[in-house]
Amino acid sequence: MSLSTFSFPTTIVFGAGAVNRLSDELKKRNIRKALLVTDAGLTRTPVFERVRKLAPTAEVFSKVDANPTEQNVLDGAEAYRAAGCDAVIALGGGSPLDVAKAIRLLATHQGSLAEYDDLIDGSNRISSNLPPNIAIATTSGTGSEVGRSAVITIKATNRKTVIFSPYLIPSITLADPELTLDLPPHITAGTGMDAFTHNVEAYLAKGYHPMCEAIALAGAKLVWDNLPRAMQTPHDLEARSNMLMAAMMGAVAFQKGLGAVHSLAHPLSTDCGMHHGTTNAILLPVVLEYNRPAVPERMAQLSALFGGGDPAERVRELNRRVNIKARLRDWGVAESILPALADKAVQDGCHLLNPRACTRDDLLNLYRQAF
Repeated sequence: MSLSTFSFPTTIVFGAGAVNRLSDELKKRNIRKALLVTDAGLTRTPVFERVRKLAPTAEVFSKVDANPTEQNVLDGAEAYRAAGCDAVIALGGGSPLDVAKAIRLLATHQGSLAEYDDLIDGSNRISSNLPPNIAIATTSGTGSEVGRSAVITIKATNRKTVIFSPYLIPSITLADPELTLDLPPHITAGTGMDAFTHNVEAYLAKGYHPMCEAIALAGAKLVWDNLPRAMQTPHDLEARSNMLMAAMMGAVAFQKGLGAVHSLAHPLSTDCGMHHGTTNAILLPVVLEYNRPAVPERMAQLSALFGGGDPAERVRELNRRVNIKARLRDWGVAESILPALADKAVQDGCHLLNPRACTRDDLLNLYRQAF
């Protein structure tokens, strides 16, 4: 058996009220002035005000797009330098959390973001010389608060680019489910299905990682049991806590790898502006059907986890329960652009660990099945 490397996340303070530890963590690290990275919508919420009071000296940076771009990172890095910051606080969903990681990188590393692309072994250029990063998630989706990657759209290619290094894991994560209680239903659904897809794809991905596979199965079951509850009763703290945990479990699990769903989803975000988690939800059933012959035993395990039946159909059922429309056409995607999307999808590295190999034509056919 070849050698494997297993990496698990940073210190996590988990539970209702965890965010109240922020002031103490800033003092513990002798942080004088942090850059508080968030998005414009969140700055108008009580969640932001709560965090702002805990970090009153922080410089706020909120120019973060729903699908974060290289320009967001460059603007944030300039704000970091101009304010004389010595740390980064990331507050929000996956976009602010990822932008914060990339700002942190450019604070101490030279060159363009494209040079750190994981597809060209950019991780080898990333050292441990990074300022502190305190991550506070306000959604239960990407798990970026415990992840080692930032996904940023690079201008030159208009392609979602993975910037990866174990050094990019936040210094500490304050995982407070109270911050997710007032998420709108469509965000709860989309981010929840993002967490679900991370767990399912990680379980099915090629490679040897029994620990991540066990975490992935448990994380997928948490979403299966708790996402409909969170949709039906938004202030159900137990359901929200389980969803936040499932999101972190998904991000831990996908260090093993992801699959074709993510390669297909990334171009739909950059070219069509679709929400990443919602896109994953639509694509997951067709990819599960595609993968069935390659991993029949694992598909049987998923069937048992979801109470029996065909896993792809059970996922479609879950999508219906959380009000996610089933087809790409329902979200304004034009059939004419599917070939161009397939051209980009095959360049995305996620499908390389899919349990069944994918050609460009295979990916195009999956888009058509989901259309």
